[in-house]
Amino acid sequence: MFKRLVTAAVTAVLIAGLGACSRGGDVHDEGTQHSVDAGRDGGGVAEESRPDPATTTDASVFGLRDEVRHLAARTTRATRPHTTKKCTTTTRRVKHTTSTGSGTKRRTRTSYSTEQSRNCKQVRSGTETYTRVVRPERWCVSLDNLDGDATHDDVWYRVSKTTYDAAIGTDRHARMDFTPTGSDC
Repeated sequence: MFKRLVTAAVTAVLIAGLGACSRGGDVHDEGTQHSVDAGRDGGGVAEESRPDPATTTDASVFGLRDEVRHLAARTTRATRPHTTKKCTTTTRRVKHTTSTGSGTKRRTRTSYSTEQSRNCKQVRSGTETYTRVVRPERWCVSLDNLDGDATHDDVWYRVSKTTYDAAIGTDRHARMDFTPTGSDC
């Protein structure tokens, strides 16, 4: 009984200690004010040294909203092979034998039946025309003073539709904080 209590106490102390260590990374900067916080994945502040925005897009960025741009999807007509399902039915004769009795009074009866099986596969049958997407629809936002750097202006990011709508609803040069989905706009 005493051994169980000691084990439970040690376990509780370890869990509390590990919990306190893991909460150390959830630092929030109380001095900054976010006017728009759209599309952020995490609850904490990102690292002090941010990765290069041209090479990675998984970190959130902030800056002053400059311009927004919507690029509609671009499509074209294309052809591809048309396939249809072709099935063949095969019939085969199956022999069935049954035996009754034993020894010299054994009788064997033979009967035949036909079983059908169906085999289907896709075969090419001409071509078909379809609409191919050349460029998907994109929503873009340009930031000035990227990550607080006054010399880093006019940086375009591809964003989600919700972040784009949030940017449309804000004034120009309002502070924005979001996680981009790409950097090719």
